[in-house]
This record gives sequence, C-alpha cells and structure tokens, in this order.
Amino acid sequence: MDNLFTFLASAQIVVGLYLLYQAVRWLGYVRRRNATDPGFYSPRTAVLCPCRGIEPGLERNLTSLCEFDHQNYEAFFTLASESDPAASIVKRVVAGSRGKAHVLFAGQPEECSEKINNLRAAIEQLPADFEVLVFADSDGRPGRSWLRKLTGPLNDSQIGATTTMRWLIANNNEFSSLLLAAWNAPIVTMLGENTARNFCWGGGTAIRRSVFDQAAVLEQWQHSVSDDYAMTAALQRGNLPIVFLPECLTASYVETGFEGLMEFTNRQVLITRVYSPKMWLIAGITHLLFCATILLGMVCTLKSIFTGHPAMQFAALTFLPLLLAALRGAIRVMAAQEVLQPLKSQVQNQSWVHLILGTAIPFLYAANFIASLTTRTIRWRGIRYELVSPQQTRIVSR
Repeated sequence: MDNLFTFLASAQIVVGLYLLYQAVRWLGYVRRRNATDPGFYSPRTAVLCPCRGIEPGLERNLTSLCEFDHQNYEAFFTLASESDPAASIVKRVVAGSRGKAHVLFAGQPEECSEKINNLRAAIEQLPADFEVLVFADSDGRPGRSWLRKLTGPLNDSQIGATTTMRWLIANNNEFSSLLLAAWNAPIVTMLGENTARNFCWGGGTAIRRSVFDQAAVLEQWQHSVSDDYAMTAALQRGNLPIVFLPECLTASYVETGFEGLMEFTNRQVLITRVYSPKMWLIAGITHLLFCATILLGMVCTLKSIFTGHPAMQFAALTFLPLLLAALRGAIRVMAAQEVLQPLKSQVQNQSWVHLILGTAIPFLYAANFIASLTTRTIRWRGIRYELVSPQQTRIVSR
C-alpha cells in the first residue's frame, strides 16, 4: 500500500506542477486580453435573456442588461408564460429601461428545455436587421462595458463566436454557498487561448447571426436541454473557432442550501456526461484519482504514526498535491480581482474559499461523477428532464 501511494502521489505532484504551469500561462492570457481595446465595432445587437422564477438579485441582474455602453442594441427577456413568478419583475425592468427592452412569452416547451424554447421563440421573432446575437443568463450581473468587449472581436469574420464564464460570489456565509463558488471556479481555467478546446457558455456568448444560421444552431437546439453544449457542437461541426474573453468574466451572486448545491453540481456533470462524454470521462478519472491519492495518503500517514514508523514522507506527499491545488486557486482569484475591478474587495474577501475549500472540491466533483452514473434525469428550475441523448430530451414533470 505504501508503494502504491508513493507512486500515485508522485504522479499527482507531476500533474499538479504541469497544471500550475498551465495556470500561470492562463493568467498571462487573461492579462493580455484584459489590456486589449475592444475597438469601435458596434453592430446592431440583440441581447437575449431567458427567465424563469425568482432568484437572488434578479431585478438588479436584469437591469444590468439594459445599461451597457453599447449604443446599438436591444434587450429581449423571454419567459414561458405570464404566470411565471418573474414576469412582474421583468415587466418592471423593461418599463424602466433607458434603452430598448422587450418582454416576450414563448409558451411551454415540448421536446427541449424551457431555456432553449425561450431562446428559440425570441430568435424567431427578431427583425432581420440584427447582426449579432448575445446570450445572457438572468443570474449574471455583467458590467457596463461587457457587451462592447464581448462583441468587439466579432469584427474578425474568421471567428465563430466569443464566450466568457461566470465567477460566483456567495451572497452569504452559508457553507453550501461558499462551496458552490469554489466548485465553479476551476471551470474558468478550462477555457483559454486554444480556440479548438473552448466551449460556449450560455450566460455570455456572442455570435454573428449569419454564423448562427450557417451553423444551424436552431436545428441543433430542437431536441436539446443544453443551449451551450449544443451550440458548441454546431460550431465545432463547422470548424468555427470559439474565442474565450476573460475580460468579460461575469459576476453571479449565489445563495443556496445543501440540496440546491447538489442539484446544481450534479446537473452540470450529468449534462457534461451526455453532451461531452470524452470531457466527462477524463475529468472523472482525474478527480477520482486525486481523491483516492489523498485518502490513501491519510491512511498511510496515520498507519505509520500508530505503528511508530516515520510518517513525515507520507504527510508531505499527501500535502503537496493539496498545496498545488491551492496555488491554482490563488491564480484564479488573482485573475478575477484584475478583471472584476469594481468587485475586487468582494472577490478578495472570499479568496480563502478558493484557497482552502478549493482543495476539497475534487471530492465534491467525485460525488457528482458517481451520481451521474446512476441517472439521466435532472431537475432544472422546477422542471424535471430526462436526457435520453444529445438529440432527445423528455420532459418528465413541470
């Protein structure tokens, strides 16, 4: 057992050092992008935000989508029906908007998620003169320059789409909220300079309408539950590059209990299993091996202590992978502080979450991967879906 642990720990340290090197390179990319001027490209843009239900800070989130310093855009908020609890808030935001904003009703979905049904309905109603489509989530709160930065690179006709990612900020000191913020952070570093490995995030993606039509995204969405994975597949099929813009990192305020934490994290991993099985498999093996190594290291260390043998080498081999994970967490926090300058103090105040709780996140991921083996059903904003395949979604209950 001691030899097995030594081998696994050594492998984890080598992998950890490589990932730390990649994280440093990623930080360099973030800083280069953050210093980039978005230019003067100002296409006629539709900002599309599907809504369902009430969430923390909803009105402020939606208002932020009406306050961009991009002059040539309109916001479209879409709900399934007027009976949605969020309808009154959406109408109030639209009525008070200084720019052009609209509320649309899509009806109930049949063979896709409600989010996709809302987006499809909005796009089908858009006037033909909108050149760029931008997708945003109701739980995000982007800054004023977000839209200009997100659409600027689309001036290059070779780009398929631009995308970013969320940075979760816990709204309270509840353990589940803090853990969710730490769980989400590593996803940010999955996106980077290599456009071939990037994927679209539904809460912050911009695409020219001509490219959207060329890639047949609406058809890809027809029976899907995941808007971002389906769009990614459509763009990859057409060899259209996806550019990650860390300067558009989107703050999202969260507060959740343990049930909400597990629902969210299990859902994300199960969706990955269905829509990106290769990514799911690699990530699952990586996290499970990390957890097995740490647990085995603790056993070897305690066994050596109780039997009176030297335990320092086992303790050190157990601690080093955790230290490397904490250093990667620190790099993510540095990047978030630099990009989210107006929120720097909030990010800094929760930095310990990513340094300390972040080292335990692989264990939560491991639980998510194991859970994703037992079911193909998710619960998303009160609706249960069965993910039969990437091309087939069944609504179980509303």
